[in-house]
Amino acid sequence: MSAVAANLPLATATVGSGGSATLTLVRHAQPLVAPGRCYGALDMPADATATQQTAQALAQQLPSGVQVISSPLQRCELLAQYLEGLRTDLVYKTDARLVEMNFGSFEGQRWDSIDQQAYAAWTADFWQHRFGGLESVADVMARVASAWDEAVVLDQSQVWITHAGVIRAATLLSQGVRRIEQATDWPQAAPAFGQSVALALRGQGVQPPIS
Repeated sequence: MSAVAANLPLATATVGSGGSATLTLVRHAQPLVAPGRCYGALDMPADATATQQTAQALAQQLPSGVQVISSPLQRCELLAQYLEGLRTDLVYKTDARLVEMNFGSFEGQRWDSIDQQAYAAWTADFWQHRFGGLESVADVMARVASAWDEAVVLDQSQVWITHAGVIRAATLLSQGVRRIEQATDWPQAAPAFGQSVALALRGQGVQPPIS
């Protein structure tokens, strides 16, 4: 299936309940990368036509004046730029805390070419182990939690244009989960390329740093 055909109309599901402020998490469109390749923080463009389709769907749905915060990776920034061209009333900025997990030395490699011992080491210490040598799940959760806490305190609806890993981290935060020990506790579900999910912004004040 081509990237364009796979880019379905934007569908937003609201998870949780609470105040009126929501965080809409939009996953970038299909990236231009070979299937089966590791590309966490690897910077590559997304399919332009699919990105335009996602921007058009978002432009029709977002309320006036909402803040749109994008990962600085180009597959997300392109979507933010297209959206800005359609909705100049929105407020835009980028935030490095919204980038995908950095897989270090494994970036750009095929997943099936990575040594099984590397997977075993990560599974054995899923929270703290730096798979690829640069970033751990704890590191990712800490930076996403920082952005989440700011949004909770602000108590105004936001849109994040981001990646599957960040969306999964935010899903845990919306459930009050700030630390996990097992790989099986990491959410499997995430929006498809060009799709979104909306979470109720809620919390018990700003939480202590994740360690």
